[in-house]
Amino acid sequence: MVFNSPFSPTWATFNSPAIPHPHRLRPRRCAPPAMPGGACLLAVLLILAAAAPARAQPPSQAGVLLRFKAAMTDAAGALGDWTSVANAGPCLGGRRGNWTGVYCEDGKVIKLVLENMALSGALDFAPLAELQELRSLSLMNNSFDGALPSLRGLLGLRSLYLARNQFSGDIAADAFAGMNSVWALHLEHNSFAGAIPASLTALPNLAELSLQDNAFSGRLPEFKFGPRLKLNVSYNRLEGPIPASLSAADPSSFAGNEGLCGAVLGVACAPSSAKRPPSTGHAAVIWAAAAVVGVGIAAVCLVGRRRRGRRRLEERQLGRPTSSGTKKPSSSSAGGGGKDAEEETKLVVIRERNNEKIDLQSLLGAPAEAMASGGLRTFKVILPAGPAVAVKRYAEMNGMDREKFHEHMRRLGALSHPNLLPLLAYNYRKKEKLLVTDYVPNGSLHDLLHGSRSSERQVGPDWGTRLRILKGAARGLLYLCREMPMLTTPHGHLKASNVLLDGAMQPLLGEYGLSPVLNPSHAHMELAVYRSPEFAHHGRITKKSDVWTLGVLILEVLTGKDPDRHARRSHGGPDASDDSSSATHDENGAAELAAWAESMVREEREEELFDEVLPTSGTAASDMRRLLRVALACCEPDVGDRWDVAEAWSRIDELRDPEAYLNPQALVQ
Repeated sequence: MVFNSPFSPTWATFNSPAIPHPHRLRPRRCAPPAMPGGACLLAVLLILAAAAPARAQPPSQAGVLLRFKAAMTDAAGALGDWTSVANAGPCLGGRRGNWTGVYCEDGKVIKLVLENMALSGALDFAPLAELQELRSLSLMNNSFDGALPSLRGLLGLRSLYLARNQFSGDIAADAFAGMNSVWALHLEHNSFAGAIPASLTALPNLAELSLQDNAFSGRLPEFKFGPRLKLNVSYNRLEGPIPASLSAADPSSFAGNEGLCGAVLGVACAPSSAKRPPSTGHAAVIWAAAAVVGVGIAAVCLVGRRRRGRRRLEERQLGRPTSSGTKKPSSSSAGGGGKDAEEETKLVVIRERNNEKIDLQSLLGAPAEAMASGGLRTFKVILPAGPAVAVKRYAEMNGMDREKFHEHMRRLGALSHPNLLPLLAYNYRKKEKLLVTDYVPNGSLHDLLHGSRSSERQVGPDWGTRLRILKGAARGLLYLCREMPMLTTPHGHLKASNVLLDGAMQPLLGEYGLSPVLNPSHAHMELAVYRSPEFAHHGRITKKSDVWTLGVLILEVLTGKDPDRHARRSHGGPDASDDSSSATHDENGAAELAAWAESMVREEREEELFDEVLPTSGTAASDMRRLLRVALACCEPDVGDRWDVAEAWSRIDELRDPEAYLNPQALVQ
């Protein structure tokens, strides 16, 4: 018999004939019960996990953005929906996100667009370093100040837009070191000073660099990848020769830097002196003599400028040439200078009105009246014989050389459509261009919508009139796009003040086709297409940028809100009744209006969107809702999803004939 006990040793068999010595009967140690290999490994891991210190969890995206927001001042409450954890984070809403200005992909924040929000304070980018997928950051058109924040943790950025703020001071030479992914950097319209940071010059993917309208000084550095760089350093305090790597850049990119020289500008650089500098004593004498001579020259120049200034003040506001510009060209002028001077006194007439002859002298000699709707550069000129004309002055129109300018003007003059304001004549001068069109007495769509309304908000135009104007404007834009396919934006500046109204209240598009001839920096500041999302985010315009401006125009007509006057966001959207909140050009009111309209539709509040003087029921209200869908499709931020002009026109053309709304019975379903 074998006796086995789990509590005692295993002994020898009791019926064995030979019993061993008691000292040899030592018990053997018993091994613990066997454990399967997988269970044993699991136990070990659990023990190690319990013993190891807890690892820090990755920060939530909501927490990161809230720390970033905490460093700034949001006086207007533009980021009011950036709250703690109540709405489960910024990416719950999909690609667009459910926090203002946040864009996501696969649940990760990839882009922040916080533009035109009246944000201020000193920025701190450190929290954003924890957003590993962040690729684009735009804080344009706000009021941030102080020095440029450290970018050390944002090495993965591809685009950074800090334009039109109040940043100031020098930028460290290594501020952009390691940002090898960045391709677009916009720092324009701030107060940065000192040298252009050397770390910018070797960024391998940098394609756009906008530094204009700052106070950068010193020499332009050599850019390693300059030939493919779209650079703008205009209106700074730079000096010295333009590097060879930037020789292919547009000359206007260097305007406003009086100390720059080089072949790009056609300004020869003074040869550097190889002589040893004079001794201290001689230098003092030389500097003293130079100072005396300089004072004398300055005095002579000042007297001359004052005399010329008095003469100019006596001349007409329209732009009569100064005495130096009207002198008969000298026969000894070399290099075609006499021909140039003669051309500057000539008015090129493209089309005549009833055999009426117009020349520059009669145009400049006629009474001129500044037009309120067009600003100080637009004048109504009453000719001795024939109807009045409108004359526009352009000082920033040197985007083409003389021959290409003439060719482009002839192309514009050849356009003919019932909804286009025709170009009658023009005058070419190096410093200023004059464009002559018919004078349109009924003003513009902007005047009709906003100009006649008092503080008590008088009744605006009826729905039939608005629809007729919109259909005509869309028809004219379609014609331009078909006739000028060589232009990226055949109109370029479509907005309510450029939709003029003739005697029969038919719309006439004005200021079209000027984008190629304007200085690039001026075009970027002034033209409506440069407020589009693609330019704001990517620094480029497309064939669909004109369509975006059409969408904004439709929204202005439907809502009665003026995007140029009321850019700042409020709880109920841009308020078109408060003239005290007049917007500056820096504020992108058009984009603000489009974003507000989209949010109202998303919140199912579109009935609150329409102008209060418009019908709220019947066929008109139905057409208004259909037109709203057209506007939002035209204002789609993603260019790939945005309609083209043909699609937009076809949807607008499907709406009821505007003339039918003149009959009250047409408003009954």
